[in-house]
Amino acid sequence: MIQVSTSGYYNWKKRPGQLISAETLNLHRRMKTLFKQSRNSLGSRELMKKLCKEGFQIGRYRVRSLMKKLNLKVTQRIAYKVTTKRNHKNDVANNLLNQNFNPVAPNQIWAGDITYLKTGEGWVYLAIVMDLYSRRIVGWCINKRMTTDLISKAMIMAYNLRQPPFGLVFHSDRGSQYTSKHYQSLLNEYGIRVSMGDVGACWDNAVVERFFGSLKHDWIFKVAQPTREYMKKDVAAYMRYYNLERLHTANGDQSPINYENSLKKVSSWT
Repeated sequence: MIQVSTSGYYNWKKRPGQLISAETLNLHRRMKTLFKQSRNSLGSRELMKKLCKEGFQIGRYRVRSLMKKLNLKVTQRIAYKVTTKRNHKNDVANNLLNQNFNPVAPNQIWAGDITYLKTGEGWVYLAIVMDLYSRRIVGWCINKRMTTDLISKAMIMAYNLRQPPFGLVFHSDRGSQYTSKHYQSLLNEYGIRVSMGDVGACWDNAVVERFFGSLKHDWIFKVAQPTREYMKKDVAAYMRYYNLERLHTANGDQSPINYENSLKKVSSWT
């Protein structure tokens, strides 16, 4: 019934059972839990960092070997695609960043973009606002239409959460939503300076594009997305995981919120 030969069965029966210590068993269980929590997206490097933070003495080579043994396989990503298109009737701003994505304090440089997500009911579009200092998502909005209202709601959420000082720089591409008079008026009201890369030049907004890659290929694509409402809830779940749990090399292997909290301990920033 199980398609095993008689000789193979008796050879297996004669072999002694493999003993495993409680410490190793705990390690295996924790690796599986962390991998599942990340929706099967943690590679050996990031999983090693997570384990070390929890007190396990383990190197990347052993993590890689155990991932193979425990059948913890990460799905590969696919290529970036352009979402927004420029409206040549609208004015554009200069690129104030020039791919310098590492401000020295919070609320100095924010970045944003739009991406598309497929559900069983059709497409939805997600706009985000990220604080480049900590890589934290401070504002986001999801809707079935890719409009100026979509990005405006994401910015309003970010502004209400952070209350940034005048002079903050917001960087985006030159998509028609971002160059629209309505959106530029909103930024001007908030005292936000505008910076724009070129349309389709993903390296001009590389940090945001990496976030979208992680969202889609580490999270969204791992489960069925039957409805727009289900997608919205799943995106919200990832925002919590990303801001609270996901480690970032740029943050000294801390999550965005933990990185900001560590800053509060050594400064007066609130």
